Amino acid sequence: MKIILKEDIANLGYKDDVVEVKNGYGRNYLIPTGKAVIANESALKVLAENQRQRAHKLARIKAEAEATAAALKDLKLTIGAKTSSTGTIFGSVNAIQIAEALEKLGHNIDRKIISIEPVKEVGNYTATIKLHREVAVEVPFEVVSE
Repeated sequence: MKIILKEDIANLGYKDDVVEVKNGYGRNYLIPTGKAVIANESALKVLAENQRQRAHKLARIKAEAEATAAALKDLKLTIGAKTSSTGTIFGSVNAIQIAEALEKLGHNIDRKIISIEPVKEVGNYTATIKLHREVAVEVPFEVVSE
């Protein structure tokens, strides 16, 4: 079944993308929750007109994302965590802690757009921040013992 996404959905697509999903996923979850609409002929025409009207706004949003990416590219974060004597972290470092460290530096980044691999030990890692569908930046961070 072809649907038009009304918002960004991880591992599926971005807002206004036309994607193919299984019937049950579309009819039982995406459409009733308002995350998508069926991609019929009239909905595709409305989508094309909306995209034409929003073209300049989307260009401005992408430019803002690129400016933010340029500012984040040169950062080096240090995150403190409680560790054992062997360097293993009690718990883990996650996207929330990275978002808080970025906020302390004056960058307001939503934790939902930050993706990292599980961090369980002291060391150097990188976090990927997807600011826009075409703009992503990798921010290095170091986990140190408190």
